[in-house]
Amino acid sequence: MAVPSPSSPAKSDLRADGLRLRRDFARSLTPELRAELEAALAERVLPHLLTARVVAAYHPLRDEISPYPLLEGLGQGQRAALPWFADRDARMLWREAPATEPSPWGVLQPPASAEALAPDVVLVPLVLADRTGTRIGHGKGHYDRALSHLREAKGPAFTIGLGWDDQLIDGPIPADPWDMKLDAIATPREWIRCG
Repeated sequence: MAVPSPSSPAKSDLRADGLRLRRDFARSLTPELRAELEAALAERVLPHLLTARVVAAYHPLRDEISPYPLLEGLGQGQRAALPWFADRDARMLWREAPATEPSPWGVLQPPASAEALAPDVVLVPLVLADRTGTRIGHGKGHYDRALSHLREAKGPAFTIGLGWDDQLIDGPIPADPWDMKLDAIATPREWIRCG
């Protein structure tokens, strides 16, 4: 069952504006500049992952900043996990990387045979986020449900929202009761500890 889409027109408008902004920015980048910005993001975040045993990331959509340079920088003994769905109605789980098979939506995910992992740190994609850790995603609630379940089952997992610099906004984003706040946000230029 999906988390309800926000009823707030303001949040829906923010999502639409954020998606357009992200798309326009990402598509304006040369491959070299994009690689440079993603490497800068990895350098900014990696020092905060030193004690993590399992780091969950995501297989990026075309316009999302890629967490792969970050995953490539993980140390010995650290494991990378990626989202996995049994079907479109299933709760998101994390399985050990790499992503090699299409998910129910066509985005690559690990195979069903990959080990299921409970992450210590979750790298979360953004459409927009404010400096208090309120995030707007694609509106399906996959991350909110998965993070809620993870926190209930395992205890706190540290969450870091990843995005381009322009995806971080100063004004507050209206939060719904089911929204899971981020612990930190990282862009190529900034690290923000939320809360």
